[in-house]
Amino acid sequence: MKIYSVTDERFKTYGRVVTGIDFSELCKAMEETPCPEDVIYVPGDQKLEALPVMKELTDKTYGELQVQIGYCNGHNCMLNAFEYHRSSEINVAVTDAILILGRQQDITEDFTYDTSLAEAFLIPAGTAVEVYATTLHYAPCGVNGQGFRVTVVLPKGTNLDLEAAHTEGEDGHLTAKNKWLLGHPEGGLPEGSPMGLVGKNLNINE
Repeated sequence: MKIYSVTDERFKTYGRVVTGIDFSELCKAMEETPCPEDVIYVPGDQKLEALPVMKELTDKTYGELQVQIGYCNGHNCMLNAFEYHRSSEINVAVTDAILILGRQQDITEDFTYDTSLAEAFLIPAGTAVEVYATTLHYAPCGVNGQGFRVTVVLPKGTNLDLEAAHTEGEDGHLTAKNKWLLGHPEGGLPEGSPMGLVGKNLNINE
């Protein structure tokens, strides 16, 4: 799978590189977070949210909207699923990491997405990107089989448990607050997860 850099012109379809914010203290704190053999996601981490960068992200990046700072760490090389939000997501790569991305506009009327349309982008360690609300994404991938650590910033409450049942159309793909999911049949998702990805379950190493 061809892997582009987030500095490539192609990335502008999906997001932008975030500048003007110092993420060094955040990256240092992230080094203490676990990096398991599988993938772990924590929506909000109190130690990370106590850092000064929390206010900068709130004020500068999200226009004073309340945010949460969490992380997605581990080992992965597969697509497995796509998700999207009604809001941008900030990813800070503590290690080199690869994102497989798609466009919400390419989801069909019956809520399927052809994985051959997806593209992969390398985020170098220490780089932060904004992934736009219309960008399909999921867990990052490591580089050359290495583990990854990626900070995830989203509006407060995103990815927390739902309070009601959601069953039809796009609503049926809502699996957590502000999280719509299209799974791949070979993605190893929990039983009952909404499917939607058709084609190959992409592997960055192929």
